[in-house]
Amino acid sequence: MMTALGAVASPPASAAATAADAPPPCRGEQLAAGGAERVGADVVQVTLVNQGPAPCVLRGYPSVAVAGQGAPDRARALAVIREGPAYPVELEAGAAARTRIAFTPVLGEADGYCASGAEPLAAPSVVIGAADAHLQLAPDDGGTFALGGDTVRATAFRPPS
Repeated sequence: MMTALGAVASPPASAAATAADAPPPCRGEQLAAGGAERVGADVVQVTLVNQGPAPCVLRGYPSVAVAGQGAPDRARALAVIREGPAYPVELEAGAAARTRIAFTPVLGEADGYCASGAEPLAAPSVVIGAADAHLQLAPDDGGTFALGGDTVRATAFRPPS
């Protein structure tokens, strides 16, 4: 089964492991931003990497905020609509997990508008919350994140496919 953001709704093999076999939950200091790649006009794929010395388990969905350059503490939080099921993702040291974030597109040209009537917003970076980390990323293509309103859709973290 596919969700609107293209996530396959089946648990990864690691989800079958028992709790006793599973590594501990990921901590913020283990996670690093691996990139925010555009995979559509209004969708970015965000990658987080376990840079810790040992495996950990990442669970759930990210929190998302928009921010200026170098200002993650002044970020504007966005409401996240969760897409698809969530399964624990076991990350070996150096392994990555991904989530897809879909924005409500801004329509029109330079003075864009939102179909909903919301005020368009453009920001040079997003702040992704995972575990107890808040990681700031700019889009890999050097553009901005443009959205209509203050809501995004996000898939749960999953291993790269």
